[in-house]
Amino acid sequence: MSPESIADFVAIAALILAYLAGSVSAAIIVCRIMGLPDPRTDGSRNPGTTNVLRLGGKKAAILTLLGDMLKGVLPVLAARYYGLDVMLVSAIGFAAFMGHLYPIFFRFEGGKGVATALGVLLALSPIIGGTVIALWITAFALTRYSSLGAIVGFIAAPILTQFLLPEAMLGVVGMSLLLLARHKANMKALIEGTERRFK
Repeated sequence: MSPESIADFVAIAALILAYLAGSVSAAIIVCRIMGLPDPRTDGSRNPGTTNVLRLGGKKAAILTLLGDMLKGVLPVLAARYYGLDVMLVSAIGFAAFMGHLYPIFFRFEGGKGVATALGVLLALSPIIGGTVIALWITAFALTRYSSLGAIVGFIAAPILTQFLLPEAMLGVVGMSLLLLARHKANMKALIEGTERRFK
């Protein structure tokens, strides 16, 4: 095989492995282990941290958050460790994010991708990831709307990436657009004043 063929094989294999890693739904697994309702059919019907918090409390939510973030962190760190091009690394992060949204192991019924996207951003750039997390926490602390924190953070994510790591723009923009699209119903509820607020 030529060096170009080997590089193509490595890139395709890395993308597939990242997608498969992203397809491991922490919310569904945590709920099954802890005997909680299926987050796809109870609560907001979103297999993510916020819904698990409502269904099972803080411990279950923290486990879900960490699990979903690791799905974004580990593939990106592995790609960086092996010295892959930054654009490819961001694509690998995007593949993990897509695995969370459309998990092959769980009938393609995934969550909104906030925790996994945050993990990808942290592994790509701690400054970008940390800033987005800070924006999320600030917006949530001021309003008690989890969805608003995610929306604010991922509107800012591509802007920060453009200035700090432009080579990763393709993956970050892709994640941000899909994540915001997944929050379309939340945006409507926020405008109408019917979004659920954490007490």
